Amino acid sequence: MNNIRTMYRAELMSMASQRVVYAKSRIGTSLLLVASIALCFIAADASAQPNMPSKVEISWDRYYDYPQTKEWIEKIASAYPDLVKVESVGKSIQGREMLVAIVTSAKGGPHTGKPAMWIDGNIHGNEVQASEVVLYTLWYLTKAYGQNDKLTDLLDSYAFYLAPMMNPDGRQYWFDHANTPHSSRHNQRPIDGDRDGKVDEDGPDDLDKDGHITLMWRADPMGRWVRSQTDDRVFVRLRDDQSAAAGVITYESLGEEGIDNDADGRINEDGPFGDDMNRNWPSDWQPEHIQGGAGPFPLSSPETEAIAKFILAHPNIAAVQSYHNFGGMIIRGPGAAYREGLYPAEDARVYDELARTGEQMLPYYRYLVLFSGLYGVHGGFVNWASESLGAFAFTNELWATGKYFQRENLNPGEDQQWLWRDRLAFGAEYSALKEFDHPRFGKILIGGPNKWSSRVTPTFMLEEECHRNFAFTAYHAEQMPLVKFGRLEVKPVKDEAGNAVSGVWRVRFEIINTKLIPTRSALARRERIGWPDLLECGAAGKTLPKVLAINKLANWHDATPEPRTGEGMREPSRLLVPEGVPGRRALIFELIVEGPADAKCTVRYSSQWASTIESVLQLRAPNP
Repeated sequence: MNNIRTMYRAELMSMASQRVVYAKSRIGTSLLLVASIALCFIAADASAQPNMPSKVEISWDRYYDYPQTKEWIEKIASAYPDLVKVESVGKSIQGREMLVAIVTSAKGGPHTGKPAMWIDGNIHGNEVQASEVVLYTLWYLTKAYGQNDKLTDLLDSYAFYLAPMMNPDGRQYWFDHANTPHSSRHNQRPIDGDRDGKVDEDGPDDLDKDGHITLMWRADPMGRWVRSQTDDRVFVRLRDDQSAAAGVITYESLGEEGIDNDADGRINEDGPFGDDMNRNWPSDWQPEHIQGGAGPFPLSSPETEAIAKFILAHPNIAAVQSYHNFGGMIIRGPGAAYREGLYPAEDARVYDELARTGEQMLPYYRYLVLFSGLYGVHGGFVNWASESLGAFAFTNELWATGKYFQRENLNPGEDQQWLWRDRLAFGAEYSALKEFDHPRFGKILIGGPNKWSSRVTPTFMLEEECHRNFAFTAYHAEQMPLVKFGRLEVKPVKDEAGNAVSGVWRVRFEIINTKLIPTRSALARRERIGWPDLLECGAAGKTLPKVLAINKLANWHDATPEPRTGEGMREPSRLLVPEGVPGRRALIFELIVEGPADAKCTVRYSSQWASTIESVLQLRAPNP
């Protein structure tokens, strides 16, 4: 096939060339221009965007349960051993492994010495497409290495820690059992939901055995619901001033499908669902009576404890992305109004630029602050990452309903949303109403939108959702700090008379951060999280120059150094830089060094969030 295409393209090129000759001889310059344009189109076809095959081909038009996802992760790691290492960082309550894929190239050193981005998904078990996006990230990064310059450079410069399944038990429960779109959100810690001394004894029941938990309806003369005249799958609530037409059956809504298993008068009040793992983190954690799902204490869940230990052991994590569903949102903290002051203006500007770019990359997504744009959250993961670790952290709520309609500012009612989904899924997202003899309610109807009907990205749109979100987090990762040396000036120190002091040199140089994210966030600096940047100067070569002083200057032409700390005065060859290097800015430093001409000294700049750089400087006066 490739040979045929090559022959066909060659024939087109030949035909186009003949037309150029014809144009020159018969018609002139105007048709020559047309022929040249044709040649451009053919050339563009020859350089069309290439396909990048992976060593592990995965279909992105379906969802994978825990064993399948684990197998894909291991297959990719086996296919790309130079790029991927998989660690089991712990086990879930039910004994499933918590996997983290460490992804980077060998270039630039080990992953611990590079700025790193943490990306996770599926902390809520029912938010299944979150795992697919993280798995897609692993798949695309590995297949693109050596094929795409931008992503190759990304893996050369940075490291990624990918945790596709933060809640493996909840994920598997969603696949294996009947659920609503919203259930199996929590982990599987047994709890006494109704406080009767027993655990998990009254969960939802799949009465009609269709694999979903839907809704129950009962005909009732006093009911306030009727079936729609245009689509009898839809129940419409009557207004308070409205009555049903004569002969129209009215219904009472009985809630979710189930029975009263423990005979306490309630239905589905004590299911097999434990802690909300996105309420179990130390930052602003609040007890259960204030924040539902918080668990008995911070990091009480083995899953959150395992992840926290891994993250704390990798202080090079500068950026964090956590995937949830749904609503089409890019969210940063804080989760409570009284914590808004934790986010300095310098950091807010970084968040704003990242997220505003994300809004352009993710149609129908909105950038929000959690507490003011959505709802309050205590003990949330990205709040912990931002407020306790100082990292730049986002939650993406995957899937925006507007993508169905491909129109701005269109917000159909809930019924219209699932009807549109069901039309495009040819009935697969709706369970037909069935009659059932309920032990408590008698003859009822069971059915309605099933667990695939709202929160989960439709499979025919899944790959696009994965790719766009991966592209956004790759952009976020690309903005992690990258420092380099800038201008350099070496001059002899002069005395008051303007004469050069023999063997004493003034060395002035820049440290430039070429990326948006600073080497240390303003929040980390203010709260004293982590450690400050460090500038060091030492001997290089046989001749040993002596560092007399090392200073930070306000600008390149400033002769007055900033005040030194007591520690700095005791160690003239080392300087702490607590503010770090701001994004897209430079810091100016000056060394006063004693040593003979042509002596060399090594300057090293290290940071928690940036790869260490060093340069050998030679003490040599500039040419006159």
